[in-house]
Formats: sequence, structure tokens, C-alpha cells
Amino acid sequence: QAQLVESGGGLGQAGGSLRLSCAASGRPFNVYAMGWFRQAPGKEREFLGAISGRGSQTQSLDSVEGRFTISGDVAKNTMYLQMNSLKSEDTAVYYCVATTLVFFGSNRADWHYWGQGTQVTVSS
Repeated sequence: QAQLVESGGGLGQAGGSLRLSCAASGRPFNVYAMGWFRQAPGKEREFLGAISGRGSQTQSLDSVEGRFTISGDVAKNTMYLQMNSLKSEDTAVYYCVATTLVFFGSNRADWHYWGQGTQVTVSS
């Protein structure tokens, strides 16, 4: 069964940068887009954005606009999340997701595959 595996999480400094990676392992699967969610302690899981197989990007969360960038190659099932100008409120578990839907959104149900999550902690 195909799995998504995140890496690159850990401890970051406020104002600093971290880069998360996501790769698929196991049986290849045909996805149209890959994206990122995050869940901070005591808060609901929120959609950060996605990249499609055509290279187009969507970003849903205003709080990370201009600071976070999603890149990668969906055809190769790899994706990255570059996080700059980190803030303490970016502390969360970050999830890599993938979908076979052409029309997807920020709804968790749109995303068929989920990674196990990687912890990002930002210290001030």
C-alpha cells in the first residue's frame, strides 16, 4: 500500500526557516495533487495549500502567505514545504496529503492519502 512519508520537522527558531519533504513509498499510486495540512495543539487541522500535477499551486491559509512555499513534482510523488520567517504559532504537526481528485479543496475528505505527520516546534 502506498504511503506518504514526511521528513524535515523538528525545532526551529522564530524568524528562521525549516524545510519539510514528502515522498511516497510502496506501491505507486496515481494522484492529481499533493498538499499540506497542519494541526496545532488544541486547534483543528487546517489546510495550508497544494500543488497539482500541472504545476499549479493553491494556498489556503492567509497566515502563511508570503512565508511558506509549496514546491515539488507530483508526477514523481515528491513535495516540499519551505517555511520562512517562522513564528511560534507555526508550531504544529504537519501532514503531507495526496488526492486523486481533479477538483479538490481544503476539506479533509478531499484528500485520500495522509502521512503520519511530522512535528514542527518553533521557539521564540
